[in-house]
Amino acid sequence: MSAAPAGADSAGTIQFGSAAGRWVIFAAILGSGIAFLDGTVVNVALPAIERDLGGGLSGLQWTLDGYLLTLSALLLLGGALGDEYGRKRMFVLGLVAFTAASLLCGLAPNIGTLIAARALQGVGGALLVPGSLALISASFRKEDRGAAIGAWSGLTGVSTAIGPFLGGWLVDSVSWRLVFLINLPLAALATWVALRHVPESRDPEAGRMPDFTGAIAVTVGFAGVVYALIEGPSHGWSPGVIGAGAVGAVALVAFPFIELRQEHPLVPLGIFRSRQFSGANLTTLAVYAGLGTALFLVVVELQTVLGYSAIEAGSALLPITVIMLALSARAGRLSQRIGPRLPMTIGPLVVAAGLALLSGIGTGDSYLTSVLPGVVVLGLGLSLTVAPLTAAVLAAVEENHVGVGSGVNNAVARVASLLSVAVLPSLVGLSTAASDTEFTDAVGRALLVSAGLAVAGGLVAAITIRTAAPHRAITQASISQSCHDPCIVDERAA
Repeated sequence: MSAAPAGADSAGTIQFGSAAGRWVIFAAILGSGIAFLDGTVVNVALPAIERDLGGGLSGLQWTLDGYLLTLSALLLLGGALGDEYGRKRMFVLGLVAFTAASLLCGLAPNIGTLIAARALQGVGGALLVPGSLALISASFRKEDRGAAIGAWSGLTGVSTAIGPFLGGWLVDSVSWRLVFLINLPLAALATWVALRHVPESRDPEAGRMPDFTGAIAVTVGFAGVVYALIEGPSHGWSPGVIGAGAVGAVALVAFPFIELRQEHPLVPLGIFRSRQFSGANLTTLAVYAGLGTALFLVVVELQTVLGYSAIEAGSALLPITVIMLALSARAGRLSQRIGPRLPMTIGPLVVAAGLALLSGIGTGDSYLTSVLPGVVVLGLGLSLTVAPLTAAVLAAVEENHVGVGSGVNNAVARVASLLSVAVLPSLVGLSTAASDTEFTDAVGRALLVSAGLAVAGGLVAAITIRTAAPHRAITQASISQSCHDPCIVDERAA
């Protein structure tokens, strides 16, 4: 049995600023930080992984989507398991799974093993990401939770910012394998801190069976569809590929009917009756679909076509994180004053402008004149979009559904990246590109399609989001609580 932290008799009694509080925040930052760090460094390592293990474009797609697949499908279940069986227990289990998977990634002898290990990482991440905030929410006194969440959000943003530098340096100086192996000592420290200093907590209404049926259906659904979308264009539409896609499609169609029959569903479908909630999630789907493809392809193009080193490519997109850290809180306050509709309409349009600028990158272009302008505009657009979007989601649901609402929005963002990485490269001809010129042209087309998706997201927001400020007050801390993409912190702060 782990020791209770000094100064706290039970969960929900810890004061912010106390030694016990610092230990809890430290554990949460370490746990979520390794998941966030992993999300920012892997893109930088992709060209080196392809050179070492092969696999072509589909191998790179699966290296990203193997992780996103299990993470997005199991994210809501991970939070429910923590509520039911103990939040600290699930957090530690997530750390163990993530550590074992990171070791397998670092030692992977071939691309198939790496992809399987990445999927296992996603399982661990599905327990870590919701678990880190659940530990804070359950451990601190109600009056101190906002400050604790704010500290978590800001300090986890550091891992996001250093990810490209660290990943690029490890790839250039040693090996891409250290991008994964560096997780081992960090996870070991997080596990020790959690076991020794974090109190256990669970839902007072524990005893309900989590929705395993829904989780299986959505996981099988995404796995089958994504497998078909990646493998079909790359290796041909064989009966096996078509069958996997059909099974996945059937499972996804069955998912809402399964949820309607569950006493405690993974996704309460009633929350989608809110026009604003549905609209905000459609905006999330469109904007993050474009963003996921852009971050994947731009980093690869900078290294393979423009000759950037791994650390140079990783640093090229750093201004996005810096701009968001500087401006997201201001955008959140603006949304509180005028309502989220205008920022959520203008923000995606600015994102689209940034993606359109990046689509013009070509061989021999300089960073200052061709890459940086698009990166800066993209960062400004995301700063305008993310915090108001989170505020709109949280304001659209009842108080007792805030956790579910933010979890659904989190999952939608990851699913958007998952599907866009699977679909867009083949749609624009990347899988058949035979030269640097063809590759650059295909990337440009993909970024223009991504810009179109962002425009669609802005139009959806203009139609569905309320003009007036939300009736229920949304604090900056609650906005921070709903971060859903490690490369943007905390983009929903983050």
